[in-house]
Amino acid sequence: MFKKDITPSPKQKLKSSIQRNLRQSLLTTYPLLTPYIDDIIPKKASLEQIKLPDRVALYVIDGTTPLFFQADTPSQQNTIVPHLKLVHRFPQCFPTIRIDRGAIRFVLSGATLMAPGLTSKGGRLPQPHERPPREKSAAEAENDEIEVPNEGADEEGHWSRELEKGEPVVVLAEGKEEACAVGVLVAGTKEIKEKGKGPVIEEAHFLGDGLWRMALD
Repeated sequence: MFKKDITPSPKQKLKSSIQRNLRQSLLTTYPLLTPYIDDIIPKKASLEQIKLPDRVALYVIDGTTPLFFQADTPSQQNTIVPHLKLVHRFPQCFPTIRIDRGAIRFVLSGATLMAPGLTSKGGRLPQPHERPPREKSAAEAENDEIEVPNEGADEEGHWSRELEKGEPVVVLAEGKEEACAVGVLVAGTKEIKEKGKGPVIEEAHFLGDGLWRMALD
């Protein structure tokens, strides 16, 4: 989707009501971002939309900081997907899977991520487990309506619940610290474990792609 260089359209400032709706949609999709939302989308900042090819809309803060995008495609269906630069700022807030070393070059060339890259020894998929009670953040304590699920990665990096088809997920790589890609699952992680084959993410945003390189200033 972003394999080639991208020429963005002019930025369009969004109405306050649309900004509020997008802010809420972001928290609904990624509730672990709740304690940081005022840093991500400051209340006095300007949230802008940039239309990209292939029916993609990118959202940026104050014209220079990319946050997330939505693609009106069969596999993504306007799901809010974080830009990798946002993922790198708050890596603990997004569900993750990990590919083995052999799959890295394929993912970074824009190829479809296939199940064997996750089910091999170097790959990693969620392992459902109960987590210790989580303390409320200051933002949650101030607002009783805020509910953040008690989920996340264990000490070995396994996410604490299975991920469903259609959910966005961050892709880590064996031996690397920062995420290398992000996309929408075309198969749930439980199914991936059972079948061990088939596509997992078909249209990922990956390090070094056109979206990553695109100049915003």
